[in-house]
Amino acid sequence: MPKDVQVGPEIQDRLNKLAEKYQASGQELLDFLDGLLYQDYNTYWDYIHLDTLLSLQTPVTDIPDEEIFIMYHQITELYFKLSLHEFEQLAADDKPSAASLTTKLERVNRYFEALTHSFGVMEQGMDRQQFLKFRMSLIPASGFQSVQYRLIELCATDMINLVDKDMRDSMRGQEPSEEAMFEYIYWKKGATIADSGHKTLTLKQFEKKYADMIVRHAKRFRSLNLWQKYLLLSEEEQNDQALIDQMRLLDLNVNVYWPLQHYKTSVVYLARRPMDVRATGGTNWQKYLPPRFQKRIFYPQLWTTQEKEEWGKSWVNEVLEEVRKNMASRQ
Repeated sequence: MPKDVQVGPEIQDRLNKLAEKYQASGQELLDFLDGLLYQDYNTYWDYIHLDTLLSLQTPVTDIPDEEIFIMYHQITELYFKLSLHEFEQLAADDKPSAASLTTKLERVNRYFEALTHSFGVMEQGMDRQQFLKFRMSLIPASGFQSVQYRLIELCATDMINLVDKDMRDSMRGQEPSEEAMFEYIYWKKGATIADSGHKTLTLKQFEKKYADMIVRHAKRFRSLNLWQKYLLLSEEEQNDQALIDQMRLLDLNVNVYWPLQHYKTSVVYLARRPMDVRATGGTNWQKYLPPRFQKRIFYPQLWTTQEKEEWGKSWVNEVLEEVRKNMASRQ
């Protein structure tokens, strides 16, 4: 038999606070203590819903490596959700400081760095012939259709910076609506058939499901995105080097390193001369993924003119050289 619990000052203090808390809900502390008494212990597998999580991989073919493809994309979406979790906290902070912004950005940057570094699972972790077979069963599904990635972009910067570069300058001085900017958002061109100008089925599906949601999100974050939070800081805090470094790093992680890693992997699996293999969604990955073509920059004010002019060029060349060496070594 356990010994009787001695109700000392610390325990009594906790009991008083619990009683006050539960009385506010119209219940007595004793009722909640009874509930706690009958409640079962938590387990790791129940807490994270492990059985459900492990049941969410449902390949559409019997090709073994398709399961790798599914799991990695699910992991990616969880990292995106973690990033959005941080941006939501930033949005709720009415009085941000350089320190609070830096802390949240450090987290988001760690998530994207983990994603980029782990992409070797996709680049080197699947059999190319298996991939080229099961990918045909995925048409028109595409990673292009990741709505969380689109939401992250809108949390990070003013929407005008996401407008296609050919329209960006002309729209910048017009104070365009979110609906107007959405019509020319950069990623649409990546899922448009160049010869006809028609939208791919991948883009049509995506817009049907998410267009209204994206526009609502853009309107909400017009004044809540990271750049607008940055502008709320004093001049001294805006010059905080640690914060500037994290903002520049986010720009690179989201707009250079992450798409370049996709590009690198696409080259490994889809590059085939004389004609490259098309992506499952019909996206023009050769033009859509390299950052030097999009010149998408969240914080142009934090980069020099030369850095903006050369955005992504050297990184693309380095990636292509690395891919060339890797493919040569496999032959």
